[in-house]
Amino acid sequence: MFLGIDIGTSGVKAVVLDEAGAIAGQGTAALTVQRPHPLWSEQDPEAWWRATSAAVLAIDPAVRRAVRGVGLAGQMHGATLLGADDRPLRPAILWNDGRSAAECTAMEAEEPRLRDISGNIAMPGFTAPKLRWVRDHERETFDKIATVLLPKDYVRLRMTGDKASDMSDSAGTLWLDVAKRNWSPELLATSGLDESAMPRLYEGSEITGTLGADVAEAWGMPRVPVAAGGSDNAAGAVGVGVVADGDALLSLGTSGVIFVATADFRPNPARAVHAFCHALPNMWHQMAVHLSAASCIDWVARITGASGAAELFARAETAGPASGPELFLPYLSGERTPHNDAKVRGAFLRLDNDTDAARLSQAVLEGVAFALADGLDVLREAGTTVERLSVIGGGARSSYWGRVLAAAMGVELVYLQGGEVGPALGAARLAQLAVDGGDVASVCTAPPVARTQAPDAALMDALAEKKAAFRAAYSRITPLETDGRNH
Repeated sequence: MFLGIDIGTSGVKAVVLDEAGAIAGQGTAALTVQRPHPLWSEQDPEAWWRATSAAVLAIDPAVRRAVRGVGLAGQMHGATLLGADDRPLRPAILWNDGRSAAECTAMEAEEPRLRDISGNIAMPGFTAPKLRWVRDHERETFDKIATVLLPKDYVRLRMTGDKASDMSDSAGTLWLDVAKRNWSPELLATSGLDESAMPRLYEGSEITGTLGADVAEAWGMPRVPVAAGGSDNAAGAVGVGVVADGDALLSLGTSGVIFVATADFRPNPARAVHAFCHALPNMWHQMAVHLSAASCIDWVARITGASGAAELFARAETAGPASGPELFLPYLSGERTPHNDAKVRGAFLRLDNDTDAARLSQAVLEGVAFALADGLDVLREAGTTVERLSVIGGGARSSYWGRVLAAAMGVELVYLQGGEVGPALGAARLAQLAVDGGDVASVCTAPPVARTQAPDAALMDALAEKKAAFRAAYSRITPLETDGRNH
């Protein structure tokens, strides 16, 4: 059996796969995000470790004892700053933190080759500008930094004592030469760092170390090998068999991601498309990334008094698609693709006297769908052909939202059995490859199809006017941004 652990933003998920690839056990533990200032988003690294242990211990002891390898997946870009004693110097700065826009501009001016080497435009979400911000605003902390790790790799350090990372997660730091799959001295220098502060690099299906004796005892497991694993998106792709050139998925987690596997490095930074390494050797991928997706569902459920996402979806369905004029711009944490705007914020527009909770709920489902359609169009502009998307993440549970998404994007959605397990499943498969070897195509197969959702032509027509209004609205609200948020 193989254990996959996914260190997410809202929680940690642990999944065990048996030798046949079926889920033999799983556990979860919640996490919270701290936002001490506008644009800031942080978490305590120790909270990741506590939640990881809780999620693993929620799995049946007999299943844990049978585990033969562990793989890790995690939220990307988080800056975990460690001192010489390997203890965190401050809370980790997360992927959806927007404080470092000025640092991004400075980095690109200082290193004109940044986009060519990294394959990406500098964005506040990446790790590198966060470190430059710390250097400029928290110099005492910066001077104590011995190591910078990504969230899952901090958990790895606690598990094995090794400072290691994989290519897919490291590509999201803005310090990697993505084509060469090595740290770039030139990019590290833009943050005032060098390779001595970086973990050792591995492919996702390589072993980085062995579970420590104390951790193995506490978890009731043997001292098994630990694989490098992958970023949440790359591991999620491995979990649903998106491993060959042209395979694509839609991840509906806290953020929304359209992920396309590629056999070579295909950057397109001008339109805020991400080009990263895959978690598998000699593979890369493109991504359109939206900072708020299922998080918008949780938010509107909370403010309208719904008991949770299920009630929210039910409310929206009573209203129906395009049932009112309301528009929702889902930029609660800023946006990446295609706008690269950390300061923009969400908005409800075109409310009237008949607007109620059901129509607000429907507007939120549509707004996220329209934002994802924007990202898909940018990928198409870059020459990527996408006609069907495998759907993973918590948002995959709603068949009603699937109808709206398929119509807004104009693609067929393929819902896979167990697809909501997401990155933890892929992490377990990377552990299997690391321990047993084998052919990627044989190990990383797509789960059985639970259902498909083709785009409904009538619904596409009904949403067309609102989608056009949504696209026009971004330029209308950006003048409302104020410098007061950028501190």
